[in-house]
Amino acid sequence: MKISDKTSVEMPIKNMLGIVAIIISGVIGYTEVTARLTSLETSRELFENDLLKKSEQVPTDQEQHFLIEDLYKSVEKMEETQEMNMTNKVNIEFLREQLDKALADVEDLKDKVRANGNGTH
Repeated sequence: MKISDKTSVEMPIKNMLGIVAIIISGVIGYTEVTARLTSLETSRELFENDLLKKSEQVPTDQEQHFLIEDLYKSVEKMEETQEMNMTNKVNIEFLREQLDKALADVEDLKDKVRANGNGTH
């Protein structure tokens, strides 16, 4: 069999339409895959650019960061002072109770001394 530019091929139209449909489906599929890849790459690039922009600190951001750190330190100092004050309050209340008890004991002793008649000097 010799093949040349004048060789004719006989094919049913049904087969030819099937081949054309397969080729069109392949082209459409390739186009969709390419579009999806392009979309994903664009989204990734935009996401990376947003992250880079957010990671860059401008002077006002740095100043705010320092102010926040200073506020945290101040709050920690205030909490320590408040805890110390609460301990002092407990100690003061304990001492007040002890003093009240001592004063009551002194008054009892004075009353006993007066009752014995030794209250004169």
